[in-house]
Amino acid sequence: MKTFFADEQKRHDPSFFLSSGAPQPNPEQPERVERLLSGARAAGLEIVRPKDHGLGPVSAVHTPEYIDFLGRIHERWQRIEGASKEVIPNIHPIARTGSYPASAVGQAGYHMADTSCPISEHTFESACWSASTAVSAAEAVMAGDAWSYALCRPPGHHAFRDVAGGFCFFNNSGIAAEHLLKDAKRVAILDVDLHHGNGTQGMFYERRDVLTVSIHADPVRFYPFFWGHADERGEGFGLGYNLNLPLARKSGDDIFLYALAVAIRRVEAFSPDALVVALGLDAFEQDPFGGLSVSTPGFARIAEAIGALRLPTVIVQEGGYLCDELGDNLTSFLTGFGALSG
Repeated sequence: MKTFFADEQKRHDPSFFLSSGAPQPNPEQPERVERLLSGARAAGLEIVRPKDHGLGPVSAVHTPEYIDFLGRIHERWQRIEGASKEVIPNIHPIARTGSYPASAVGQAGYHMADTSCPISEHTFESACWSASTAVSAAEAVMAGDAWSYALCRPPGHHAFRDVAGGFCFFNNSGIAAEHLLKDAKRVAILDVDLHHGNGTQGMFYERRDVLTVSIHADPVRFYPFFWGHADERGEGFGLGYNLNLPLARKSGDDIFLYALAVAIRRVEAFSPDALVVALGLDAFEQDPFGGLSVSTPGFARIAEAIGALRLPTVIVQEGGYLCDELGDNLTSFLTGFGALSG
């Protein structure tokens, strides 16, 4: 099977982010790519450069207003006297109504949910290639591959239709799902990242052609705080098409796998034609964020359970941060998935 990745995805290199009010080194570093590529090679996957799919697949799920903002904001920001090298908002609207600011500062607050998604000179380029990576992986599955792996960096599941957040700019999992709908009638997105996929949930919250399911650390005291609670079930036509399974902090393999069994039952009930797995390796017990306690062998067990669905599957990389076992965790997942998925 194939791993899709473009070197341009490494050009996004944020210097820091604000955590609890203090500047910290940004954990979403280009070095993640090297560890993940090693893990994919160890699992026997071929590394393939994605095709440049342009902005068409991106605009299928993101607003043109937001895409234009991301493409131009860094250049505009640099024209502000005394501005930082990276775009980081210092004001956010308490309500997003019909008004839209003209200033770069105001637009940054409007389109950026938090301070953990700084935009630098190459962010837009890297995000575009990350999106094309997801689309190429989806097209491989649409062409007949049983599954494929999109090494998407920067990640995407915290990005809404017109809002960046949590290291994410374009929602790669959502882009892949929307692209799969060219052939499929129904697609499920199963998010196994440490953090709730709030952007993905928001993107499809009123739709019934995409089922969204997320297993994550309970947001009552964990990012993203305002989304990911069990009572969020969808709205309108989407009511009943969203499932959140929040877990207590430090939950390990057995608890995660119990929640996964519930998630898989919901996917089976939806009977999708294809599956997108939003893969976060940050649920690992030694990940710097320290939210859950999944082991390296646990990722293989998670993958085997998902692979047993035997659905055409696009695996999209989300979180998973620098630790010695990052590559091994990916190898464990991909090997476990391939063992049962065909």
